[in-house]
Parts: sequence; structure tokens; C-alpha cells
Amino acid sequence: MKLPADAPEVAPTPGDLDKHTPMMAQYLAVKHQYPDILVFYRMGDFYELFWEDAEKAARLLDITLTRRGQSAGRPITMAGVPFHAAETYLARLIRMGESVAICEQIGEVGASKGPVERKVVRVVTPGTLTDTALLHDKSEALLLAVQQGPRNRLGLAWMALTQGMVHLAECAGDELEPWVGRIGASEVIYSGEVTPAFEQRLKALQSAGAPSLALRPAFQFDAGLGQRKLLEQLQATSLAAWDAQSLEQAHAAAAALLAYAEHTQGRALTHVHALQVQRDDELIDLPQATRRNLELVQTLRGDDGPTLFKLLDACVTGMGSRLLKCWLLEPRRDRTAATQRQDAIAALREGPLDALRGAFKGINDIERITARLALRQVRPRELVGLRQSLELAAQLAPILASQAGLLGEIGSQLQAPPGCAERLAGTLMAEPAALVRDGGVIAAGCDADLDELRAIQNNADGFLLQLEAQERERTGIANLRVQFNRVHGFYIEVTQGQLDKVPADYRRRQTLKNAERFITPELKAFEDKALSAQERALAREKWLYEQLLDELQAHVPALTRLARAIASLDALCALAERSLTLGWCRPQFTREPGIEIAQGRHPVVEARLAETGSGAFIPNDTRLGPKQRMQIITGPNMGGKSTYMRQVALICLLASMGSWVPARSCRLGPMDAIHTRIGAADDLANAQSTFMLEMTEAAQILHAATPRSLVLMDEIGRGTSTFDGLALASGIAAYLHDRTQAYTLFATHYFELTEFPARHHAAVNWHVSATESGHDIVFLHELQPGPASRSYGIQVARLAGMPAAVVHHARHALAALEEQQTQAREQVDLFAPAPEPAVATRSPAEAALAALDPDAMSPREALDALYQLKKLSS
Repeated sequence: MKLPADAPEVAPTPGDLDKHTPMMAQYLAVKHQYPDILVFYRMGDFYELFWEDAEKAARLLDITLTRRGQSAGRPITMAGVPFHAAETYLARLIRMGESVAICEQIGEVGASKGPVERKVVRVVTPGTLTDTALLHDKSEALLLAVQQGPRNRLGLAWMALTQGMVHLAECAGDELEPWVGRIGASEVIYSGEVTPAFEQRLKALQSAGAPSLALRPAFQFDAGLGQRKLLEQLQATSLAAWDAQSLEQAHAAAAALLAYAEHTQGRALTHVHALQVQRDDELIDLPQATRRNLELVQTLRGDDGPTLFKLLDACVTGMGSRLLKCWLLEPRRDRTAATQRQDAIAALREGPLDALRGAFKGINDIERITARLALRQVRPRELVGLRQSLELAAQLAPILASQAGLLGEIGSQLQAPPGCAERLAGTLMAEPAALVRDGGVIAAGCDADLDELRAIQNNADGFLLQLEAQERERTGIANLRVQFNRVHGFYIEVTQGQLDKVPADYRRRQTLKNAERFITPELKAFEDKALSAQERALAREKWLYEQLLDELQAHVPALTRLARAIASLDALCALAERSLTLGWCRPQFTREPGIEIAQGRHPVVEARLAETGSGAFIPNDTRLGPKQRMQIITGPNMGGKSTYMRQVALICLLASMGSWVPARSCRLGPMDAIHTRIGAADDLANAQSTFMLEMTEAAQILHAATPRSLVLMDEIGRGTSTFDGLALASGIAAYLHDRTQAYTLFATHYFELTEFPARHHAAVNWHVSATESGHDIVFLHELQPGPASRSYGIQVARLAGMPAAVVHHARHALAALEEQQTQAREQVDLFAPAPEPAVATRSPAEAALAALDPDAMSPREALDALYQLKKLSS
């Protein structure tokens, strides 16, 4: 029956299991181990949920909620999802931040009294996904563990289960948010002993749409245990080779990370055998605001394209796309890796690019298949895809045989494990069933016992036809039939009119209205053999498949190396193809500080213009260095100020990741960060208005930027009154110029700021050009020296479709305001040093009081001084 909406049910406690039905007693024992997550309890062709789990699932998944039967005198509330469609429902729950324990039937039906034995085989959480159906092929599910240590120090450990690499880092307590944003974790686990304030910060991150949270026991966050577990995974005796031996807080986080991952997968992580330590001074800092404003992997509207990553991603394989995204979001300050990649791109452009990209076609996601193999979750069709991929990968190494540098190093790693492809080909069918339990997975000729059992099943029809003909001839019953059904098994059916011809060795099995069904010793023997053959064949296939997985475990490290080599090569080929197709140049790195770009272009805007046929992109030059650190950029809306600023940042980022860049030439000095303050947005959930968010982001930039940072400031101060905004904009510009000394592109509509370069030697005015024709405006999108003459805001409003009456009124109002300002305004020097506070003149009484030294006075002298002060004040 349908459950009324106003009848919430709470699961009974497992304390009195003997009062419940055997099935519900088994369920409650499982649920007691996973009280805070949903339990998918396998019953036949469905995963069932009970009581509060059922109500929650019904609400989240919009599935039917029912009551069936009772247990311990209480109705059983339940909801279920079909087994064959479980991945669809799991994907929806994971997107909502939920976790699910998968409880499977592991015993045989009828093998013992009571319900079939069941066990939780794995726990699916947002940060521990491995199923292909639950993961996007171009992104990872990352699990992050956070340890709050002494002296406001945090330990971080994170990993993607499909990659097999643990990352470690330590940071100050106030750097949690930037690190979580940089890592992009899907799930964060933390200790039950963190301070309430720290827990609130984590929950604030979650409410902002960041990761799911999981609370873990404090004893799991143990530094000594973490170091031992890392050494076991790495099969090493010291962490010194990774310079990770002193990261105690990160070790504690790693202990909880690995324990949680093993708990969710139900087994050891045999494929995790790599470690990487990240430190603050190794990566170019790309804060969340920068990633958002530059639209690196997601547009400001939240779409996947058009973005820089979408434009760059010409990869053929999913593992190549994921690595390319990692390069984009984690550029290193050290230029060694970037230079090697640019060398490789140059070599690929000259020859083997087309051959390599052709060889990539058909290669499956070896990285994820290998991870699922190590976790023993791999499916037969994935292993067939692995075999095909190994055969195709063998074509890559010869293409790179003559290459040196990074390409030569990659070529040496493109070696499949010896005998692996042959073992897979000899064991698995070319087109196996989706799941092992369905049968039809192991190839013919692989196992003699399995072939014999299959022969029995395949020859059943022939045997029955032969037996039917034999019995008709022996008995003289022309309409005798030998048949089978699932209820009664095999039988010989004889009509009522022919019963007198039935031989003595026939044994009655079933009586029908017009016929009788019999069994003979020969048919009974065949029935026992045939019915058991199917079960035995399936059991044999499962055993052989497990044996295959056992053998393949030894190949996991080699398969992991192969996957990484193919991913690197695919990503490099994608960058080489983009550089050729889009006409990009190779940048040069210099030790001297500065940014020099000739004829730079915004890669995404240029590609969109070419795609839509909207015209050619207008390139612009950029020169920033010790003598010209700041550009004050003015000009009309829609003139291209924001596009120009973003293109400079994107060109610097592309060069730093190892790509070629959209420009005629580019020289780039050392860089440690790209900071942006662009656009208008608010954060109402955290009580931050548009202007408050603007000032918060600006303050973060002023505190974090250095002389090696690139800073983009677009229309700062526009969220408040004109004079407040102008004063703040001038103060921020002066701070960036005088103190921070970062490379700064400062776009503004405050024409008063065009006077800034007159007082600041390293600042210069630039403007985006536009021209008028009557009341029309033409945007030239060309950057020219000097300040803009006007803003053209009313013309832009007219182009946007503003009613003519509004435009006409605005023109008259603007003319009146400009005339009033010319006649009455006071000239204020925005950039003069702030005056010292005026010192007020003291009165005689105040001067006398200031001269007193009470500690050196006798009581009599103090009394005399008091009388004197009273006299002076009267």
C-alpha cells in the first residue's frame, strides 16, 4: 500500500533482533554498521531500503514508498530500485552528496536455513568513485583528508582512487579554503576532535557548494600510523626520497585517507604506489576567483564551455584529458617541465603528430581499468577493452623510437606487460557478457571442465529429440513428447488415450486433465546432469575469472606506468594540434622580470569569432616590466578592456603550463600567481553584498600579491557611491604600485585615475579605441597609449535596445551634469600623501597637567598642584 505522507518511520534499533523476522534482523545488523548512510539491501532483482532510509530515498529519488508486512509488531516501510538500473540512481544520489553502502547476496539460495547470507561489498561515496558510469571521463572524484594540528597547522592528504597516487601538503590554518578550492575535492574527511570553529569552516565550505563532508574517528588520524601505511603502499623504508619525512600532520591525514578508502572499497589499495608532495612555493597560485573569472574549466554561468580547457582539449583519451586539465590548473613556478613540454610540442609539429593521434583511436581508459582491476571491481568487457588497448599501444613506441627528450622518455615507458594481452585474449570471449554472474565470459578452449559442462547444456536439445524418437519407436505412442519446464523439470508426456501403452519403467511425475507426465531412469539421470551443468558452469566461470584477476595483479604497476605515458603523450599531442590549428607561437622564458607579448589574442574569444563567422580578432601588444608595472586602462564598455586583460593572463598561464600561446611572440619572466578581481557578484548565503565581496577579494589580492604576481583589477570601486569608489580605487592602485609592485592591469571608468601616472613613475595610461558616427559608436578593440576621451555609456545603452525616450533623457541629463561639474567642482588631488592629523593647541591647565609627575610628588605637593589646576581652569 502507498504510505501516507504524514507517517514518518524510524528504523528500530538492533538491540532485540530475536523479535524481528530473520530477514529484518539481518538488515538491522547491517544497518547498525552504517547508521549515517543509505543501505542498498539486495533482494532478488531489487535493492531495497527500509524505514528512514526508504523515506529519504523516496524523497531524493522520487520513488514509491510502501508498507509490506510487519517485523517485531511494526509495519515495514520500504522503497526499492531495480538492480539493473542501480547505477542511474547511485549517480543521482552521489550528485546530491549522499553515500550508499551496497549490501549484496554472497550466499547461495537454499544453502542454509534462514535468509541468504549478505554482506556490504563496498561503500559508494562522492570522493571514492571508481565506476565508469558514475564518473565523467574528463574529471576525477577526489577524496581529501584534513588534520587540524597544533600551532594552527593543517595536514592535507588527498587522492583519486582511479589514479593510485597520494598527495601530501601542509599549510597554515587560515589557508584551508584556498587549498580546498585548488584541490577540487569531492569529499572531505575530518577528525571528530577538531575545534567547533574549524568544523564550522568546513561546513561553510560545504554550504558554498564545495565538497561532501564525512566525520571519522579521531584515532584514525595518527601520524605514526600514516607514515607506516605510506611506506607499505610505496614499498619503501623511508619517505626521504619524496622529501616527505617531516610532514607529521600530513602523515596523520594520510592515515585516515587510506583507512577510509580501504573501508569504502572493502579491500587493500594495491594499486596505490606513488606519492607527491605539494608546497606553497612550487605552484603558480590560481585562486578560485581567478579560475572563475578566467573561465578556465567552467564559464561564469556554470557551463562546461566555451572555456579555455574546452578549447585545449583535443585529447583522444579520457586519461589524456584529465592530465591536461591537471597541467592547466597546476602550473609550476619552475620552468623545467614547461620547457620540456614545449620542446616536445615543437618535435611533434615536425613529424609524428598525425601518426600518433591516429594510433590513439580505440585505446580505452587504461588508467581507470587498471584501478578497478586492482580493486577487483573490473568487468569482463573492460578487460576486453584493456586487451584491445594493449594491442593498439604497441604501435606507439616505434613512432617515438627516434625522439629524444621528453618524447624519448615517454617512448621508453610505452611497454605493455609481457604476456598480458595474450592471457586476456586466451581467457575471455571477444564479446563477453556484461557481468560474470550472467555467464558467457570465459572463452571456449580455455578450460576443459567448462567446455564439457557447456557441451552438456548445448547438447540438451539434441538428446531430448533423440530420446523422443527412441521412446516413440519403443512404445508405439506416436504423439509422445519429451519436454521441460522450470517447475517440474524434464518429463515424457502421454495423452489419456495412450496410457495403456506406457512401459513399466515409466514413473508418474504429474497428472493433467488430458494427459500424464512420466520420468524414466535414463531421463532422470540426464536431468540431474543437465540442471547441475548450468550452475556448475557458472561457478566454474566465476572461479576462472577470479584466477585471471589474481594473475593480473602482478601487472598493475606496469599497466599504471603505461597509462601515465599514454596520457602524457595524448595531452602533448593535443597541445601540438592546437598550436598548429590555431596558429600559436612558442613562448620564451627569461630570468629577468617582465611580460612582453606581441600581437596577443584571447584564445577562446578568437575561436568563437571564427566559429560564428563574426569577424577577425584584433590582437594587441603588452609590455610590463620594472619600468612599467601598471597599465591604467580606460575606454567604453564593450570596447574590449576585460577581453584584453584576460588574454594577457591566459597567455601567461598557457606558457607556464608548457603550451604554445596565441601571439606572434611572447617573453615571460618569473611568475608566482595570477590574481583577478573582475565582474559583479554577491554571496547572499554568507551575507556578503556585491560591494562587500568586491572589497574582500581586493583585500585578499593586496595581501597575497608579490612583485612576481600578475594582478587584474576590473572596475574596482563601482559597487558604492562615486566618491567612495573613486577614493578606494585610487588607494588600491597606489598600494599595488608602491607596495606590492605587482604587474597590474587596472581597468576603470573613473577618468580621474588617468592622472595616476603623473605621480607614479611605473604606471602608464592605455585605452581601448572607439569612434563615433553621429549617435552611433564603432568599437575598434585596439589598445592605444594615453587615456580615453569619454565613456560612451549612453551609446552602449542604445545598442542594448534601451527605449529611445530613456536615451534622449540621459543625453540631456549628462550634458547638464557635465556643465554643473565644470562650473562648481573642487579640484581634489587623489594621489597626494595623506596629511598628518592636526595638533590642537593646549590650554594652560592641560599644559600644567601634562607636566605633572604624580609618582614623584609628596602628598602636600599633590594638593598644591590640584589647587593650581583648579585656578587655571576657572
